Amino acid sequence: MLSKVLIIDKRKELSIKYKKSLEDMETSTIIAQNLNDAIKDIQSIEPDLIMVSDSIDEDLTKFCEHIRSLTYNTRPIIVALSKSADINDRIAVLESGADDFLSEPVNIEEFKTRIKAHLRREIESNLDNKTLLPNNKMVYKSLKRILNYDTNRAVLMIGINCLEDYKSVYSDIAGDKLVQAFVAIAKSALDTGDFLGQLNDTTFVITTSPYRAEKVAEFLTFAFDTVLPKFYTEKDVKRGYMLIKGDRQAGMRAEFVSLQIGGILEGYDLISSVDALLERLYTIKKNSKIPSGSNYIIDRLKLSGTGADSATTTSGKIYIKESDEALYLLLRTTLELQGYDVTEYINIEDSIQPSIIILDSGNNLEELEFSKKLKNCNNFANSKIIMTTSIHNKTAILNAGADLYLPKPYELSDLIRWVEYFIKR
Repeated sequence: MLSKVLIIDKRKELSIKYKKSLEDMETSTIIAQNLNDAIKDIQSIEPDLIMVSDSIDEDLTKFCEHIRSLTYNTRPIIVALSKSADINDRIAVLESGADDFLSEPVNIEEFKTRIKAHLRREIESNLDNKTLLPNNKMVYKSLKRILNYDTNRAVLMIGINCLEDYKSVYSDIAGDKLVQAFVAIAKSALDTGDFLGQLNDTTFVITTSPYRAEKVAEFLTFAFDTVLPKFYTEKDVKRGYMLIKGDRQAGMRAEFVSLQIGGILEGYDLISSVDALLERLYTIKKNSKIPSGSNYIIDRLKLSGTGADSATTTSGKIYIKESDEALYLLLRTTLELQGYDVTEYINIEDSIQPSIIILDSGNNLEELEFSKKLKNCNNFANSKIIMTTSIHNKTAILNAGADLYLPKPYELSDLIRWVEYFIKR
């Protein structure tokens, strides 16, 4: 993301001179020649640095105070320009909120060096400690500029799935290295003027040209899935999933880490705020989920990835298939008392499926084929399968697609705890 600089100066020739010298430093510069335009620009693009000249109609000291009151959330750098070299004027302007004071005429090389130093400090103070990417504050600022100023941009939201499961198996350090590998891949896909920032530990945002957005998303999913096997043991790669061990010999199947990407190319005039934009991106990203591997959706229209024929979602309901009628009634009653919606009906063709499916495998594991069928159906990409069994064959059950192996007899409280775990996720 290019740094945004706002020059507030009534003098046409000098302001253009300053603008040209700053754009040589690969910054994006806007000139406001009156106070009304300046205030609108400050509120709409949230510049990283504001240069204000004493050529404005208002007193420079009072105007610096006014800017600070308008931007207390974003805290831009303010550099004051004045024909005065008086020390008292300098002190008054700096105390009013300016970060620097330059007396005119200024040496252009010194001017550029000072501005560059201020912008470097601004960027470095807003980097994530682990990835060294711009943090959520910078992401919000970048998206606000797209909504209000630079609408000819595409936005991609990238989520790293199953990272916490990966860390629980391989350690936090290994998880950090995996994220760093993703960041390296993402940076290699960026072009001049593109932006890569981090909303939280597992969610990233890229802004780029609308013509490159789908190519970037396609490259990210391909490159990430290509390098991913290097972060797993040969045993896990051969098995096709991670195994998280639980209490009482329970075992949870954890899918490999993958990317989900949602993108928007246009239509920002219909989006009211940055939060509304992020909410829409989250929804699109969520719909890109497929049974395994990384995938992307752009504007809800373009879909890529093997097996990604339609977007899937879950109903929040719990389906139980238990051959022991007494145990079924106990399970159903207990779950309903906990506030869960239990259903007796499941249809593979429906696009909206239960969030959790509890299957009794029977005395000879006859439900394994049904579990495989569900996992191979894209409509169940977001459903979690808990398989209970009196035949203790953890490997066969997890290989059949179950997300959790729970051996019988089990404590009812254990099952409820696992249900809560999956629902919260």
